[in-house]
Amino acid sequence: MKKFVSLLLALVMVLALVACGGGSTTTEQPANTPSTSTDTPSTSTDTPAPAASTDTGAASGEGKVFNIYAWNEEFKGFFEKYYTVPDGVTVNWVIVPNTDGAYQKALDEALINQADAADDDKVDMFLAEADYIVKYTNSEATQDVKALGVTDFSQMYPYTVSTASDANGVVKGVSFQCCPAALIYRRSIAKDVLGTDDPDQVQAQLDSWEKYDAVAAQAKAKGYYMTASEAADFRVFSNNCTMPWVDANNKLQFSPEITAWMEQQENFAKNGYTVLSDVWKEDCTNQMFKDGKTMCFFGPAWYFNFCMTNAMDPDKGCYGDWAICEGPQSYFWGGTWLLAATGSDNPATLADVMKAFTVNEDICTKLVKEDAQFVNNKKVNEAIASDPNYGNDFLGGQNDTKFFCEHADNIKFENHTIYDQLCNEKLQEYYREYLKGSVDKDAAMQNFYKAIGENYPTIVLPQ
Repeated sequence: MKKFVSLLLALVMVLALVACGGGSTTTEQPANTPSTSTDTPSTSTDTPAPAASTDTGAASGEGKVFNIYAWNEEFKGFFEKYYTVPDGVTVNWVIVPNTDGAYQKALDEALINQADAADDDKVDMFLAEADYIVKYTNSEATQDVKALGVTDFSQMYPYTVSTASDANGVVKGVSFQCCPAALIYRRSIAKDVLGTDDPDQVQAQLDSWEKYDAVAAQAKAKGYYMTASEAADFRVFSNNCTMPWVDANNKLQFSPEITAWMEQQENFAKNGYTVLSDVWKEDCTNQMFKDGKTMCFFGPAWYFNFCMTNAMDPDKGCYGDWAICEGPQSYFWGGTWLLAATGSDNPATLADVMKAFTVNEDICTKLVKEDAQFVNNKKVNEAIASDPNYGNDFLGGQNDTKFFCEHADNIKFENHTIYDQLCNEKLQEYYREYLKGSVDKDAAMQNFYKAIGENYPTIVLPQ
């Protein structure tokens, strides 16, 4: 029976690899931030100091090693800070960067070998992002979390549950974050360009793409950039797509929203409204320092808390000189889902971790108040949103939780496919070459099509 399960898992994951080109090749660090580790998988064994949890000890029959796969150390930090590891259990982190698809490749190999792996080597829980979560939720490599005892979804935002579910509605994991996103602007630059830094008044001048483009011209006239990357607002367009990247006949297609982004950035590049840079590269992130000349960045709570470290630099940063507003269009970006690996020998600990970071109000409250996260617990978020004494110092005291509460219920996870990560990243990469003048537009698009065809040979490409 064990051999049969092993073969079944191997077949499922091989099929997934074929569908996903053996792990997508990435040039932009996708979704939740660039990795903080090296290209070689790293492991660490940690038993954190006691913190609030939903359990007090390992259940009878539980394994002794709890293996967690992740692409960076963001969740690891929260886990070690807030979760009490059951007695007798050692946590082992396997952290592999997203670069060039390394994380998915390492994870897929481990899942293929899961059935025959020694108990201490089995994957127990792994993290996944919105761009490729569908690949894993619709695989036998993940299991039903309700069967593990994770049954209370009442305070979770609905899209986070549906996104972690397979085509039959079986829930395979939970997200500890909800990720409504915002336009993040520099207060001092907004005052110079718009005459105000008040979020409501700034929003009134940026509440449509027409107004946004007009303000970009005003910013340029004052010596500023509107954005520090042509891809800065890409997620606003891509996560509002009305068509998937690949249609029912397996043909590659461009949603009108993607085309609108391409047209906007052609205009921005021509007029010098933006820095032309990958969003994770120094040309972009250096604009977050206090001597930066960029007015707008885009992202959810994890972006300004985990990625805008230059702005927080005690010597060169501009902590407190920021605020958020909706901008031209509501959107979301990313999220980190905790998925339950089939074959885990730690089912009780697996369920306990998931409940700790979604149901445990003490942990969720600390994540918001101490780490400025927007958690996947409505009750906790709404309590902090209504607290007149709460404010985010990075945002000049603005209550970002209140802002995100107003937008979280509107998030819909629609028109997403297993092809999203590669299509999104390769379009940005090759279109940037055109915007910089390295190639003409036709060559840029042919390079894009070639990359998609090499990774997904079954997709029908435009002629």
